[in-house]
Parts: sequence; structure tokens; C-alpha cells
Amino acid sequence: MDPMAVLPEPSLYTVKAVFILDNDGHRLLAKYYDDSFPSTKEQTAFEKKVFNKTHKTDSDIAFLEGMTIVYKNSIDIFLYVVGSAQENELMLMAVLGCLFDSLSHMLRKSVEKRSLLENMDGTFLVLDEIVDGGVILESDSQQVVQKLNFRVDDNPLSEQSVAQVLQSAKEQIRWSILK
Repeated sequence: MDPMAVLPEPSLYTVKAVFILDNDGHRLLAKYYDDSFPSTKEQTAFEKKVFNKTHKTDSDIAFLEGMTIVYKNSIDIFLYVVGSAQENELMLMAVLGCLFDSLSHMLRKSVEKRSLLENMDGTFLVLDEIVDGGVILESDSQQVVQKLNFRVDDNPLSEQSVAQVLQSAKEQIRWSILK
């Protein structure tokens, strides 16, 4: 048998899921990008297994149910990025690092449960800028922050008016067309 026939075809669909749990293992945010866990019940059961396996360890990579999971904890939350068993851990770690650094910038270095919940809209925007449908779009946190126009001295997105957000989007589109 040809050893190359066993390897799966390369795919852009690198990320199967991204989720953030609190210190008790409860979901704060979750996005699943394929049908590995089609129902919310299956997703929360998987998250509980992952949390139980990882919340007391010092490593940053775990393997569970044929999945590669990279994770990081910060104060009172755990951030997880899930890929297939054959996925490159470095790619998943790049996504995790970008997510953490972008959130850190957006939340003014306070990546914790309370500030995350208060800025959930911005958190989803950050995640959507990094991963779309399981495809990694960006792994540089500076690019994510720049695209979303988060600055430490600016008002958070939730405090901006709709007109300000639309004006900012128009300016970004205009600049991207002119480049």
C-alpha cells in the first residue's frame, strides 16, 4: 500500500472549533466550524471533557477524541482552539496567540471573564477576523487590531454610535480599494 494514500488531502479548513470557558468549565463563547459536534448538547459535552482534561495541567496541547486542542488560560478563563488529529499544532497555536493578543489589546490587557462578557460583541468580531468557516484568515494580532480599529484610547465598539461604526467601515473600504 502506498504510504501517501493514507495521508489526508491538505485543506484550508484548519480550525474545527474555538471556545472560551470560565474557571468552572462553563461556556462563555463557542464557534464550531464543522459537523463534528452537530448539537449544542454534544458541543457542551465535548467542552466539559476538554476542560476536565486541561484545567489542571501546565501544558498547552491536548489530544482528545481524535482532535488536537491547543489552549491557554488567563486569570479566570480558558481559551481553546480545536483542529483535527492531523493538524499542525503550530498553526493552531498561531490562531490561539492571535486571539489572545487581539483580545488583550481590545480589553486593555485585562483578558478576564468580566471584561470579556462586557465586550462580547468585540470578542466575536475579533474571532471572525481571525477564523472564518474554519479557514484561518489572519494570525497577526496587529493586523486584526488595525482592521477592527481598536485603540487603547478609543471608545470601545459598544460605546460608538452606529454612524461612527459605518463611517469607519466606509473609510476602511475606501482605503482598501485605493491601495
